Amino acid sequence: MSSPVALNPAELPPLTGVISHGLAIPDLGLVYTSGQVAWDAKGELVGRDDLAAQFTKAYENIDIVLAAGGSSRSKIIKETIHLVGYNTDNAEQLIGLIAGCRGPGQTPPASTCVGVETLFAEGYLVEIEVVATL
Repeated sequence: MSSPVALNPAELPPLTGVISHGLAIPDLGLVYTSGQVAWDAKGELVGRDDLAAQFTKAYENIDIVLAAGGSSRSKIIKETIHLVGYNTDNAEQLIGLIAGCRGPGQTPPASTCVGVETLFAEGYLVEIEVVATL
């Protein structure tokens, strides 16, 4: 089996060298993303205090990583969403945000939502990681 291929697209901020934005595993036909957040190519937060804007930007960053690995959003088979302050009061909003990120006719992936107290830096509200097929 071939080695995993690190995915660190130039459109995303450079990482520390101890993690990658994603990994492609061609022999298995899979792409894994690291948790993606609402940051731009400079590593600056997009959509402070706006869950919808951050959710959309995180998925745009997922699209970039998946494309670098030869995949796309329509091929996502598993997603994990880490949401700061998740509770039953914002469940409907979350379901709407998830639905808005699905492509037409896309098979809904397996999905997990985890409520967390905080993410890696102040101001970030959501972090999403996915697994997709090639």
